[in-house]
Amino acid sequence: MTTRGRLRVLLGAAPGVGKTYAMLEEGRHLQSAGTDVVIGIVETHGRAATAAMTAGLPAVPRRAVAHRGVALEEMDLDAVLSRRPQLALVDELAHTNAPGSRNEKRWQDVAELLEAGIDVLSTLNIQHIASLNDVVEQITGVPQRETVPDRFLRDADQIEVIDLAPQALRDRLAGGVVYPAERIDAALSNYFRLGNLTALRELALLWLADEVDQALTSYRSAHGIDRTWEARERVVVALTGGPEGETLLRRGARIAARASGGALVAVHATSPDGLRAGNPAALAQQRALTEQLGGSYHQVLGSDVPTALVEFARSQNATQLVLGASRRGRLATALTGPGIGATVIRESGDIDVHIVNHAGAGGTRALPRLGGGLTVRRRLAGFLLALIAGPLLTWLLFTMRSPESITGDVLSYQLLVVIVALVGGLWPALFAAVLSGITLDFLFIAPLYTVTITDPMHVIALLLYTTIAALVSFVVDRAARAARVARRAAAESELIQTVAGSVLRGDSAVEALVDRAREAFALRGVRLVEDGETVAESGVHDGEVTSRLPVGERGELLLFGGDLPASEQRLLAVITAQLAAALEHQHLADTASEIAPIAASDRVRGALLSALSHDLRRPLAAATAAVGGLRTTGPSLGADDRRALLDTADESLTALTALVTDLLDVSRLQADALTIDTAPLDPADVVGPALDELGLGPAEVELALEHGEQQASADPVLLQRVLANLLANATRFAPPGSPVRIATSTFADRVEVRVIDHGPGIPAARRDEVFVPFQRLGDTDNGTGLGLGLALSKGFVEAMGGTLEPEDTPGGGLTMVVSLAAASGTKGRP
Repeated sequence: MTTRGRLRVLLGAAPGVGKTYAMLEEGRHLQSAGTDVVIGIVETHGRAATAAMTAGLPAVPRRAVAHRGVALEEMDLDAVLSRRPQLALVDELAHTNAPGSRNEKRWQDVAELLEAGIDVLSTLNIQHIASLNDVVEQITGVPQRETVPDRFLRDADQIEVIDLAPQALRDRLAGGVVYPAERIDAALSNYFRLGNLTALRELALLWLADEVDQALTSYRSAHGIDRTWEARERVVVALTGGPEGETLLRRGARIAARASGGALVAVHATSPDGLRAGNPAALAQQRALTEQLGGSYHQVLGSDVPTALVEFARSQNATQLVLGASRRGRLATALTGPGIGATVIRESGDIDVHIVNHAGAGGTRALPRLGGGLTVRRRLAGFLLALIAGPLLTWLLFTMRSPESITGDVLSYQLLVVIVALVGGLWPALFAAVLSGITLDFLFIAPLYTVTITDPMHVIALLLYTTIAALVSFVVDRAARAARVARRAAAESELIQTVAGSVLRGDSAVEALVDRAREAFALRGVRLVEDGETVAESGVHDGEVTSRLPVGERGELLLFGGDLPASEQRLLAVITAQLAAALEHQHLADTASEIAPIAASDRVRGALLSALSHDLRRPLAAATAAVGGLRTTGPSLGADDRRALLDTADESLTALTALVTDLLDVSRLQADALTIDTAPLDPADVVGPALDELGLGPAEVELALEHGEQQASADPVLLQRVLANLLANATRFAPPGSPVRIATSTFADRVEVRVIDHGPGIPAARRDEVFVPFQRLGDTDNGTGLGLGLALSKGFVEAMGGTLEPEDTPGGGLTMVVSLAAASGTKGRP
């Protein structure tokens, strides 16, 4: 039987991190150690350093496949199988084979090599793992159609991350190591953005960490190891839903933070009877705090809470378990036995247990409450049953009395006590026990017709009656309380879920809360009033107001249709708190929406006044002076002087016209009155007119139009003005002898136009300022206009449904990226 080959995968966060180079380097090392290594297939992508590493390694010739008149090359699987090397180097595990190949995917070819007993060393990028495909698309905006199933990858014998810092990878890309020069700018601005690379790197490391964690868990399970292995600190914090939860979580977070890579896990354990259910509102807040602290929240169910906590901690391979000190007093502890903390310490074994003191620890010296979970109606029914069934049973037993029947009489009365306990609980059962004891002594025990307790056994019998009644009633009371708690918890959970669902579906939070409050408490109507005005209402509001509850500082919740019992007040308090928060949020949003346009208008008004007093004065003064000179001294001027004055007037009036046009366009943008006429447009069709408008030629501007046949959805007039503004800025700041570059490319469903210069650039912290109207970011000359060019450009692009963003130019300078939606029905380059 052939031994299955071993699979080793080199995993990278992005192309260019060095996976193929590392694979070839490892192949050369193993070859020098005597291993029979062969190259199944390697994709160098034109990288000289990678191609150089293939020297000296035997390679299986590729198989040529003809598809639609194009010659494609694939790994010759049969040739590798016939060659039967000890190790095959197979690049790009997620590659899709050419049509007509035996297998659709290259990972399926690798599976055949492994089955044949051939070891394989392969490469893969994180975006090609099937389970992470959608996550990577959200990060990068690029869908990946070539994937490898997780199950295949997790079956690999070894997975190694080839790591490279994001900035180092960008430096390699900018230096031409990864892609040719014409693809560098688009790659840096799209897939290889610093944020994208950082997220992909973290994703790769987390996936590998999860794989290592699963491998450790599988190993411990396979070898029956249930003791804790302190590979890293895992701190489990037990929450009860009490007010001490925040203290425990912060203490647990500090313990986890002391160890690098420590994990925080919060758990709330409940019993099936629901008697240990915590405060839902407190648990919700503690869950949110857990997530803020970087931990995970869990809820477990167990009849024995201490055992459930310890078992959960062991399942998490926890090293620390944090619990709060008991809130019970000494007397309660003495009566009911050791608490959860003492039991957890006894069962924890090698898990360290921290008992954290808090404000609620120690409780009081009061006895446990005897109040039960039975309703008043059931208690009255118990008393009534004792009063009716007791005499009837006595009459029946008395008519059948005999010297030998005393045992049956006692058991009959005992049965009555149990039945009364089941119906009415403790106090009716005690009443029935005392009544039956007196009746037995009076009618059935000599001397008859007297209540005389001379035999100590009679005292014992009465005590037994009472004890049995108390025990049975305790069980009944506990069951009734559990049922009531379960019903209550279900109702509260349904209410909170309904409210959350209403808000998530887009309903108004205030109206949803008011509606659900009326439905949950079966009220005729609910009205929310603020400053004497109705904000929201639900149901019928006739009759008197039965309850008034304050909501925030100015609001009030009016309830119609009956007073609520005390048991409902807690949940109602949660709803009023949510209403107060929703109202406050609504007020803040309204205030912000009212202030924002006023503030923006004030800023524009002030800047406009400043511009009118300065920038418009210069061309107006120049034109006025030129025209005045022609009027007063025209007949005596020579031809050259007359021409000079006319040129000055013409230039000044042209500049004045451009400034006024820009001002009008800004007004239209702010009033949302700009007319936009978008249509499919080839970006190249507006690049030429923009260059002609500025009088720029090949010496000043280089073109790199790489968008293929893809068209953009844009307004040609506005796009030309945008490119003209961007080119004017770029050429003004470009150093002498360094032409501005216009590059086009496609990315996902976008068409992008880049205007690239190698000037001084703009600091990242000040890039947003360039789009503010009436500023020139430090320009002090009088010939640079009102500072509206970039503000208008951004407004025009956004009006066309696109974006305008500044980026660093590799090697220094500024790149302005115009991103427009691709027109449907056109295709770009693959």
